[in-house]
Amino acid sequence: MSLQSRLGHCFAVSLLATALLCLIGPRLAQAVDEIQVYNADINEVGQFSIQQHVNYTIKGISEPAYPGALISNRAWNGSPEFAYGVTPWLELGLYVPWAVNEQGQFLSNNIKLRTLFAVPEAEKRDFFYGLNFEYDFPRWAFVPSRFAMEVRPIIGWRNSQWELIINPIIDFAWGQLGDVDFAPAARLARKLAEDTFIGLEYYSGLGAPGSFPSFTQQSHQLFAVTDFKIGKLDVDLGIGYGLTPGSDRWVAKTILSYEFPVPGKKDDDSPGPVMRTPSAMRSMFSQQSLEQMARNPLAGLQ
Repeated sequence: MSLQSRLGHCFAVSLLATALLCLIGPRLAQAVDEIQVYNADINEVGQFSIQQHVNYTIKGISEPAYPGALISNRAWNGSPEFAYGVTPWLELGLYVPWAVNEQGQFLSNNIKLRTLFAVPEAEKRDFFYGLNFEYDFPRWAFVPSRFAMEVRPIIGWRNSQWELIINPIIDFAWGQLGDVDFAPAARLARKLAEDTFIGLEYYSGLGAPGSFPSFTQQSHQLFAVTDFKIGKLDVDLGIGYGLTPGSDRWVAKTILSYEFPVPGKKDDDSPGPVMRTPSAMRSMFSQQSLEQMARNPLAGLQ
């Protein structure tokens, strides 16, 4: 078996082990600072980006999920998200989540860290995939735990007109009130023009696998969304409707994204930027097979 195949099999085993740990772990209740379906796109090597998430619950649940929890009704939630492309298949991220409750009180939720692994050049592929891990160090008002985690597989298909993306997310936290929450999300979008989409996004919170509450107690939300560009700024707007009594009834979301120019790269309008391993990294490898492995450790799964 080749080294690439072994690495791919190890990745698959690690993913399965992580999923099993999530299934036996504790349950999460969290404020929604990020309403987004991940599409496996990552920054180019050496590139920084920033996203600003802002969500407002127009009409939501008016009772706390546990004593001292943030009440979502008429609350603002959001986070600046900073990301950096490390390799063609790895992006690192940092969130600074916050909320403003109905009384106007500002609440900090410390920080979250993110590692996103994705098939290189996912934006150019008909079938693409990835795996995102978030590491959360929350405050009590957001999650009743000192540590929480999100595991987000990414699976997607696209053609010239449509894209379908599925994120079967598992959230979990440790603590007296913690438990697993299976929270799958999905996106179906129609391309109207270059960098312009309209679509539907679905978000849910089904509860702990093996002991789901009744459908009416679960969270199910459907968002009408649009994505477009204003110059170099990416804009994502959406309005969501809760389908069950266990859901916030009306939620508005906004995501503003900006990708900084790659240092040393000429800025042009050519479509589909080509991701290259920097020369310092290339010099570390003397054999072609090892260079391919460094470019794409997921090759064994393709």
